[in-house]
Amino acid sequence: VQLQASGGGLVQAGGSLRLSCAASGSISSISVMGWYRQAPGKQRELVARITSGGSTGYADSAKGRFTISRDNAKNTVYLQMNSLKVEDTAVYYCNAKIVVAIYWGQGTQVTVSS
Repeated sequence: VQLQASGGGLVQAGGSLRLSCAASGSISSISVMGWYRQAPGKQRELVARITSGGSTGYADSAKGRFTISRDNAKNTVYLQMNSLKVEDTAVYYCNAKIVVAIYWGQGTQVTVSS
């Protein structure tokens, strides 16, 4: 499985960004896809996840502001981020789980300025 993340950038606080993660390869067995982020000096943390059945889950920091969704036809998962805060600044990674294997895409930088 290959994951290609895109959509990061520089945005002012209160703004919005949409991240995309395009999956290719043996994607039919993917059970969960998620977005994680890692800020400088901090551990990587879960932001949002979506199962093959469409169930979603969010970190408390993302609830009410971020929305994870997917387009099965395009094999792509999205993370719509609204009302961005300075503390959302991080490298965002998408991942996919197949049974017990975890695959990661390259990160995309999100920088929120005050």
